[in-house]
Amino acid sequence: MENKRPILGITMGDPAGIGPEIAAKAMAKREIYNVCRPLVVGDAAAMKQGIEIAKVSLEVRPISAVEEAKFEFGVMDVIDLKNVDMAQLKHGKVSAMAGKAAFESIKKVIELAMENKIDGTITGPINKESLNLAGFHFSGHTEIYAHFTNTNDYSMMLADGNLRVVHVTTHVSLRQACDLVKKDRVLKVINLASNACKRLGIENPKIGVAGLNPHSSENGMFGWEEEKEIIPAIEAARAGGINVEGPVPPDTLFSKAKGGMYDIVVAMYHDQGHIPLKVSGFSWNGATHKWDSVSGVNITLGLPIIRSSVDHGTAFGKAGKGTANEESLIHAIEYGARLAINR
Repeated sequence: MENKRPILGITMGDPAGIGPEIAAKAMAKREIYNVCRPLVVGDAAAMKQGIEIAKVSLEVRPISAVEEAKFEFGVMDVIDLKNVDMAQLKHGKVSAMAGKAAFESIKKVIELAMENKIDGTITGPINKESLNLAGFHFSGHTEIYAHFTNTNDYSMMLADGNLRVVHVTTHVSLRQACDLVKKDRVLKVINLASNACKRLGIENPKIGVAGLNPHSSENGMFGWEEEKEIIPAIEAARAGGINVEGPVPPDTLFSKAKGGMYDIVVAMYHDQGHIPLKVSGFSWNGATHKWDSVSGVNITLGLPIIRSSVDHGTAFGKAGKGTANEESLIHAIEYGARLAINR
């Protein structure tokens, strides 16, 4: 049983953000070691600082290869890339150095997974401005993974408990997103959604597809995309044996999914899917001015490797203060372990 727990590579994220802190807080919990063998990929010195900020009882074991890891609770195994100058690191600040370090940890964890040295990857939050300042012109993790795994057909899935959403388009303008809602793409995402649910143990998933326009266009009154692109994709998916409904008006679809009517929702664009997931998983306390809950997981579908991630950013305003919430990272690790076991 010891060796059946999947090995998961966890990136430190941007070292100027909360990534090292939440990684330390997560790995200070024994339940993480009950579901996987965790391995951090990043800079050992930055992770030591993250442990100090988190105020948890952990040691750091710098290693250079997966084979050197011992996966002992209380000791954080870190594949040490030695790429953070701690004298220059400033929490909450955009920098090329931090962006480069974050990118290198992502690239390394992808390489380890592609070489089958680890069973899945979990990513900490990155800052896109720092990434681009370092010369890596990607719009996010998803695009980095697609590039280094040579993947063309992929999509982002968000999950909070049993509420799951997969996206037809993500990091493009709203105007461009509308233009990208095409039958072939919608059909591909429906298939990705169905396969993802099956890997999570749902034998015959029921999929709800959102409309693009208000009221799913009201029979053409508010747009034509439903009739010309979305409905034909749904019909093709049904012909292929997928249990799918839609297009369902977006203003009711997510409430139905949260109530259990659908196992997963296909959203047409970034905010259509992100907003309901974050309303579900994020809870801001106006009295304490803190997040009571920051749950939710981001999973990239269609890759040859497993990638699960936190569903939040670097939180530069909290970096270095010890107040960051590790809940989303814990859920990402649990989801990653579940996917790896059912692979």
